[in-house]
Amino acid sequence: METQTILIKNTTILAPEVMKGSVLLEDDKIVDITSDKSINRADEIINGEGKLVIPGLVNTHNHLSMSLMRGLADDLPLDAWLNDHIWPVEANLEGEHCYAGALLSALEMIKSGTTTCNDMYFFMDDVARALDKSGIRAMLCHGMIDLFDDEKRKAEYKETLRIIDKCHNTAEGRIQVALGPHTPYTCSPELLNWVRKKADEKGLRIHIHVSETEKEVEDSLNDRMKRPFEYLEDIKFLGPDVIAAHSVWISGAEIALIKDNNVKISHNPLSNMKLASGISPVSDLLAKDVCVSLGTDGAASNNNLDLFQEMKMSSFLQKVNKSDPTVLTAPQVLEMATINGASALGMENEIGSIEVGKKADLTLVDMKAPHLTPHRNPISHLVYSAEGADVSTVICNGEILMREREVIALDEVEVMEIAENAAEDLVSRS
Repeated sequence: METQTILIKNTTILAPEVMKGSVLLEDDKIVDITSDKSINRADEIINGEGKLVIPGLVNTHNHLSMSLMRGLADDLPLDAWLNDHIWPVEANLEGEHCYAGALLSALEMIKSGTTTCNDMYFFMDDVARALDKSGIRAMLCHGMIDLFDDEKRKAEYKETLRIIDKCHNTAEGRIQVALGPHTPYTCSPELLNWVRKKADEKGLRIHIHVSETEKEVEDSLNDRMKRPFEYLEDIKFLGPDVIAAHSVWISGAEIALIKDNNVKISHNPLSNMKLASGISPVSDLLAKDVCVSLGTDGAASNNNLDLFQEMKMSSFLQKVNKSDPTVLTAPQVLEMATINGASALGMENEIGSIEVGKKADLTLVDMKAPHLTPHRNPISHLVYSAEGADVSTVICNGEILMREREVIALDEVEVMEIAENAAEDLVSRS
């Protein structure tokens, strides 16, 4: 197959320090980062003047197909939101709904600079089909819920193994599969033990919600006399392959367990704020060198997938919570959205930073805007001033998915129409 090259020239590059220069891509890899202005040959040349080239953003906690439920149940606590609204709608989900919702979310992520996501939901082969078409990178898992029922547990094992067999390492390696036990309170110890065993056997990662609400912790203490992370440690579930979403209500002792087991945390500030779940002690976790990344959660509890909003909010939330403006600085937050996200997914050698030999997953941000002027501090501007709409061009695996705000990988109008129809059908069934 003939080699394809792309040159992003005369630009500002976060590589990892801010520099002026050009980036040369060959097929799916970064092959040169240079300040030499004489390099000007490639199959495609992108004029990067006025742009900032950053690693493609990494969203480490999603429920992509929930984009169909955007605006469906707002201003509710998590228990009522789930039990009275979301789960009754999800009971009517079919594969085509999940395909449509994932396609819509992929479009939204491309337009706001995210090139990799970590998704837990249902009908994950249909989600994989949508993400394959979109061109982005993903780790997917079937959300396992057995509610301590033997028959449900067997069905969850079967579906998880089916998704692993069908989807793992597909789409030219862009799509990987993980194991997805929903939470310690919706999954039996038998299921959690099976997940731990399969993860070890197959070298797969584990994606789980832990300690999202105060009630979850209180129930765990009442039922087991242990907090959620203490319980997971007790059954030998924790390890460096575990990505724990939310982790809001955690004690100092649990932070030590997280650190000792090298568990990765996905912080979802906007979802936690909207559901009034609480504030994760992110600055305390980072002080202990825990890997903390950023996620949006689903569009039903956020209500969008814009990681630029998550970056700004995560920093401000820690500052006000700690009454300390020095905590969670802009460079730290940018790392959470890039290299920390890559590390959480076990992809730090492939993505998350702009380095020769890494995958060509890049986002170009147009800095020529009033709210990004004067062009004084690129990292500060990215975290505190930029918006997803400032993203101009997105490249994943060496393929241009969006060029100067025009999405190439998907037909934007068609995707929105498919999603609108699917959402209407889903809600009408409920």
